[in-house]
This record gives sequence, C-alpha cells and structure tokens, in this order.
Amino acid sequence: MQRLKLKLLFAAVTLLLCRQTATLAQDALRVFIDAQVESAWPREKLTPAPLTTDAEFLRRVYLDLLGTIPTHEQAAKFLDDASADKRTRLIDELLADPRYARHQAEVWDLVLFGRHPPGHETDRREGIVRWLEKQFQENKPYDQWVKVLLKAEGNSVDDGPPMYFNQYRNQPEDASEAISQTFLGVQLQCARCHDHPFEAWTQLDFYGMAAFLSRLQIVSAGKQENLTKYMVAEKSTGDILFTGPAKEATAGKKGEPVKPKFLLGESLTEPAVPTDFKEPKFEDNKVPEKPLFSRKDQLADWITSGDNRFFARAIANRLWAQYMGRGLVHPVDNMSESNKPTHPELLDKLTSELKAHNFDLKWFVKELVSSRTYQLSSRGLSDEPLPIFHEFGRVRPLAAEELMDAWRTATWYEAVEAERKDKSSDKERSKNRFHPIHKEYMMQFFGTPSSGTGDFQGGLHEHLFLNNGPLLQLVDRQKGSLSDWLATSTDPLESRIQRLYLSTLTRRPTPEEVDKIKAFAGEGDSKNTRW
Repeated sequence: MQRLKLKLLFAAVTLLLCRQTATLAQDALRVFIDAQVESAWPREKLTPAPLTTDAEFLRRVYLDLLGTIPTHEQAAKFLDDASADKRTRLIDELLADPRYARHQAEVWDLVLFGRHPPGHETDRREGIVRWLEKQFQENKPYDQWVKVLLKAEGNSVDDGPPMYFNQYRNQPEDASEAISQTFLGVQLQCARCHDHPFEAWTQLDFYGMAAFLSRLQIVSAGKQENLTKYMVAEKSTGDILFTGPAKEATAGKKGEPVKPKFLLGESLTEPAVPTDFKEPKFEDNKVPEKPLFSRKDQLADWITSGDNRFFARAIANRLWAQYMGRGLVHPVDNMSESNKPTHPELLDKLTSELKAHNFDLKWFVKELVSSRTYQLSSRGLSDEPLPIFHEFGRVRPLAAEELMDAWRTATWYEAVEAERKDKSSDKERSKNRFHPIHKEYMMQFFGTPSSGTGDFQGGLHEHLFLNNGPLLQLVDRQKGSLSDWLATSTDPLESRIQRLYLSTLTRRPTPEEVDKIKAFAGEGDSKNTRW
C-alpha cells in the first residue's frame, strides 16, 4: 500500500511538473521580451511607467486587435471583473473575434496598397481585402499566404492576389522595390540609379531582383458585379535592360539584358527555351497560358523560404512595430547593416520563435500583447510618443478606419443601424460592410493612413472633414442612439454620466468629472436639453 501511494505521488508530481514546463514554454517568448526590454533601462538611466490601468489596457487592446473600442456593456463587464486572469482571457476572446481578421485585413490592405494607389481600378479592391480577411480568419501561416499572394494565380475578384501586381503593371522596378521593402525589410531604391554607398547591394542587384518580374503582363478576364477580373500573365522570354549608372545614361542607349538574381545570393538557373518556341499573345477575356518557366514563382518561393535571411526577420520586426509603436529596427523597411536594432538579441529571438512556430501570426501577436512591455502605461516621464527603449507605452493616432469604427461604437450607431441592415439587400449589406457610413468620403478627406508607428499628423483635409463631414449622422438623436438615450432616459443623472464615459472613453469618470457634468447638465432635470 505504501509503495502504491508513493507511485501515485510520483505520478502526480511528474504531471504537475510537465504542466508547469508546458506553461513556461508557452510563456517563454513574452518572458524573454520583458527581460530583454527591462535590461536596457538601467543602462539608459530610464524610469519605466507602471502597468496600464484596466481601462487603459482594455481600450488599447481592443483598438490594436479589433480596430475599434468596446461597447459600454463590454467595458463595464471587464472593469467589474475581479479575476486575476481577465487580461489573458480577454486577449484570447479578441483574437477569436471575427473583427480581428477584418482589422488585420485593413492593416495589410494599407501595407500592400497604401490609401489611394494610382490607376487600374486599384481603388476597388474588395476581392483582395476579402482574401486577406480569409487568411487571418483561418490563421494561415504567414509564409504560406505571402507565397500565394506573390504567385498571384486566379483573378482579382474571385481570388484576390492578382490585384497586388495590377498596381505595378509594366513597372517591374516599382514592384521589386515594394516587394523588397514589405517582405524583406530592405530598401533597394537607392540602387536603382547607382550602387548603394552604404549597403552591400549594387545597381545590378536591384535590376537582378526586378528581372524576376519583367515578364509580367496584366489581362482582363471580364467583369463581375462591375469589378474587372484582372489576371497576371507571364511570358516565357524577355529580359530587363540595364543601361548603367544614371549619370552615364544617354539618349537611345539600349542597355544590356540582366538575368534574375536573388538579393545577395545566387543567380537564377533557368532552362533553355526551345529554339522553335513562339511566345503566345495574351488577350483579354482569355485565361493566359502558363509560361514554360515562371520567374515570378521562383521569386515567391525564395522570398518565403525558411532559409531566406530577410523574410522572417522582417515580419517579426514589422509586427513588433505594429503593436509596440516602433520597430526594433526603425523604420521597419530599412533593416540594413547600417541601421542596427536597439535590442539585437530580442530581434533574433522573435525571428527564431516565429519560424519555430511555423509563422503562426496569431500566436506571435498573443505573445506580444501578453507581455508586460506591451501593457505598460503610456503615461511616461517623457513627451516622446514612441520611446526607443519601450519604458512606457506608445502614443499613437488612429487610422481613418479605426476612427470611423470607434465613432460608430461610441455613439451606438451600430445598434441603430441593425434594423436597417436587416431590411437591406445582400448587395447593399456587402457594400456597407466594406464602406460603412460615408467611409468613401472619409477616406478621401481623412485618409492619410497611420502605419501604427506614430507618423500620422492631421492637416487641412482632416479639419474640414470634422467640421463639415457627415459626423452629425453618427451623433444625432435617432431613436436608440447614445445622444437620444442621454436626452430621454429617466435614469439618474450620474448613471447617464457613467454610461457616457464608458461608451466614449472606455473608463468611468472621476468624481470631479461627474461634478462638472452635473453642473453643466443640471442635477435635477432628467431631460435637460443641454445633452
């Protein structure tokens, strides 16, 4: 009996240790993040901010993960929860929310296109936004969906990715610049005109990358719901021509063909084209023939390869910047030898862990926002909005999409619109979802995108929009709106003040704020028109 008890005790202890080990392994990255960040503070003589209050954390994590703020009910529920693990549970809940995928699609839409890419109907990119949202809904590994994006098969409406190359039609140099910056974190544009004076890449390196895309052509496969279905065709022959340094360029100089070459790597080995091969002519409304050998696909395979020295490091740094305010290498698209990371060991760890977890972005984001570093208050001891050593949380403006969605939530507009959506057609609902209330107008006049790294500054367009735009429709006294409820509710004045603050600021008012609003609204008048 004694031996049996010892065996049971040993088994229980072993199970407990296994569980603790699993928990430590799961939490290893967030712990490493905090240790690395905190180790720099004494050296830099920095005083860290305290942790965020529950209200500050709640608003931040909602905006960062969902692109909007919580409703007053959601805010009250979280603030009233006394559980020690409520932040962890909230992070899991938000990462499972469908709005997470939608918001990440909006973020990557801006990364891939900017706000208003020129020409070729690239302002009508619902197809690729739907495709991006699906990748985040299904939590597709980052390397897999980037490979699909760069191979760009199918059409821009049903499949999505061909729209990415549509913005660079007949411009392989521009496409190469964008792809290198976005997916490799490398700025090649200086080498377009001359060898880079400070980096290892040369003009031939630049044109060697551009050569992978020099055979691409965009064709139309008809229309669907007034959207053109673009497809990416690729020829089997043809090279990009290099005329030498820009200062030596002369009129009429034809230049020499440049073969594809991976950045700081080997040249592409291509099979010979048969001597009797005749290049097919690509025509609209016909599915283009596949090339004998696809340079584009070779580039996509190389970029997303686990052996690529740039790819994983670039996305680890970009995601760090998205949630922490600035990259460990900053700017995020200039990861060069001359631009060293602030925390090199941390960047190495983020990169290796992301690869070890098969480019699972949702796991990676959970580790970032679960860290103490992410959860530090933004009320630091400096006026710097983006602290280099992360001793306090960033201060960032909101993108136009985030502003619009937050306004809709704060004013209870979504609840007011629920009945209207039920009565509208599927086509109207689809359009309203992609362009909520006057969003097309808002994007035009309040549309300079925020990269998430604090570089957005409002200007005349934003000022005019706020003063003359359709915001009144969000705050008017439609039945069921916040404004209507404040003016007509028979609840005690203090209760209405509490709900006003929870709805708009995601926190409860201080006693001083309550007294000021009572004095303004009139303590004894439950239906005071000053609301």
